[in-house]
Amino acid sequence: MAKKLMKGAEAMGEAAVQAGCHLFFGYPITPQNEIPEYLSSRLPQVGGTFVQAESEVASINMLYGAAGAGERVMTSSSSPGISLMAEGISYCAGAKLPVVIINIMRAGPGLGGILPSQADYFQATKGLAHGDFRVLVLAPWSIQEAADLVQDAFDLADYYCNPVMVVGDGLIGQMMEPVEFYEDRKPIKELPPKTWASTGWKRDRPKAIINSLFLDPAELEQHNIELKAKYDLMERDEVRFATYGSVDSADVVIIAYGTVARVCLSAIEALEEDGIKVAMVRPITLWPYPYEAVREVASKAKDILVVELSTGQMIEDVRLALHRPRPIHFHCRLGGMLVSPEEVIDKVKAIKAGTSKEVHYA
Repeated sequence: MAKKLMKGAEAMGEAAVQAGCHLFFGYPITPQNEIPEYLSSRLPQVGGTFVQAESEVASINMLYGAAGAGERVMTSSSSPGISLMAEGISYCAGAKLPVVIINIMRAGPGLGGILPSQADYFQATKGLAHGDFRVLVLAPWSIQEAADLVQDAFDLADYYCNPVMVVGDGLIGQMMEPVEFYEDRKPIKELPPKTWASTGWKRDRPKAIINSLFLDPAELEQHNIELKAKYDLMERDEVRFATYGSVDSADVVIIAYGTVARVCLSAIEALEEDGIKVAMVRPITLWPYPYEAVREVASKAKDILVVELSTGQMIEDVRLALHRPRPIHFHCRLGGMLVSPEEVIDKVKAIKAGTSKEVHYA
């Protein structure tokens, strides 16, 4: 299929259709409204169904029911909406249901504003909802990668029988870039049949029970042990990252994800022209986090710089990645303000000159 100029939200919606998702349940909230708007007209063309639920709480529970019947299902929202879905996402994880959730992040806390942010990092990776569970979190930096990762998300959700979240700041949802969908795309995992799905009882198979309630503590303990084993497999097999610049000889290593990493890459190219060697590690999976990659690249550089659109949430994971105490320089913009290449360039030069003021200690 030829490349097509698409807005990010629309590309992610089309990616879901291409991945075989024919059911969408959601509720409008800026800046992701173009996802449900696109799917409201696109899904009927492929025999699918679009439902605008009465709330985010309703939409995630509709996903629970449809996923329990073995269907590929998706919802999308933005920061406060994901908060409202949190309980239902925990239920999906507890019931081992494959669902895909897109969060186009906006500035907060509270209602905040509709402009881009990365302030939901903790929510996605550490504190999404109650209980002992994890969701696999993918963070694209371009519209093409957003479309690719949405399709991957369905395969990963089916393979692990677990919720998968794709996160992007408001820019990912709103900007336009050329996108290509591949007609001969193969699943990234070998996917078994969904024999667990509740599709009607037949005498030659056991009844399918979709549930996350275990009143016997020994049974619940075993359930949690099985979930933990699944999360351990994700940590072993699903870590994704990319590196850029002078990885083996950098003076400064930048850690950034999403569209912020694109800004940083522009800064790196300009800095290299000035003879300053800079590398970057871009986490693509925010969970599982690429600890080893960050540790390895950072071990070869004198200084580390974290850049993000939050007050430093990813610094926690960078600290965990480092094998010895060392300073971590930090630069951010908040409230919907964006980082510029010039800001990153100035920050790197301040680090080199020893005048960088924003420093955290691992």
